[in-house]
Amino acid sequence: MRSSLVLIAILVAGCEQQPVQTLPERTWTLTWSDEFDGAVGNSPDTSKWTFDIGTGAGGWGNAELQYYTNRQSNVQLNGDGHLVITARRESYAGSGFTSARLKTQGLFSQRYGRFEARIRTPSGPGVWPAFWMLGDSFADVSWPQCGEIDIMEQRGQQPAITHGSVHGPGYSGANAKTKSYGLMVGRFDTDFHLYAIEWSSDYIDFFVDDYLYQRIQPSDLSGEWVFNQPFFIILNIAVGGNFVGYPTTATPFPQQMIVDFVRVYTQS
Repeated sequence: MRSSLVLIAILVAGCEQQPVQTLPERTWTLTWSDEFDGAVGNSPDTSKWTFDIGTGAGGWGNAELQYYTNRQSNVQLNGDGHLVITARRESYAGSGFTSARLKTQGLFSQRYGRFEARIRTPSGPGVWPAFWMLGDSFADVSWPQCGEIDIMEQRGQQPAITHGSVHGPGYSGANAKTKSYGLMVGRFDTDFHLYAIEWSSDYIDFFVDDYLYQRIQPSDLSGEWVFNQPFFIILNIAVGGNFVGYPTTATPFPQQMIVDFVRVYTQS
């Protein structure tokens, strides 16, 4: 059982102080989780995760540069209760970089609730870590009609800023409904932070370390609200792409995203 009583003042990328808001207490019951327990070098639990493999059409639709694999060198447990996704600069299957993209598609999805992950993200120009979700209808209606919820995505060249967004018909790609949150002190790549959404039939609330920095409702969108179906979870590091630009000679590799846990709850 988890309870959340939030919110206080918010800091966003523009460093503006936002009005104090208070949400009613919400009580949550755990429905799915992965704590990433296991021996060093083990693959993630195949009853919970599957993989996207390859380069995808048009670099997964974003002009990304990496080839996604399920190799131990790109994804493994570290023996300390963490999942490690590693992006590498290497020549592989015609690409100049490799990484991994895990998803729960076909294994777990849920409509509404709290979705959270505790993550230490990588940094560097052209590095794009993300914790996000797609609607189960993806295979039938494709994107953006299926809906996309980006719980966390970051530009590696801005290691103190994170972004929360939704994409759907009429508000996708560069026109997504989005907001940024900036740390007053520190960087997201030097410590673990908790990224979460709390989602119901008429709102999606975005949190960093249990601070609410954005609420999205149907009236905020320029198109159809498609967030009324189960969504599945995705974790990945992309290299390059429209959102972050290309890595430079100053971008260090390998890059690692370390995930402490992923947990999903329903409201009690």
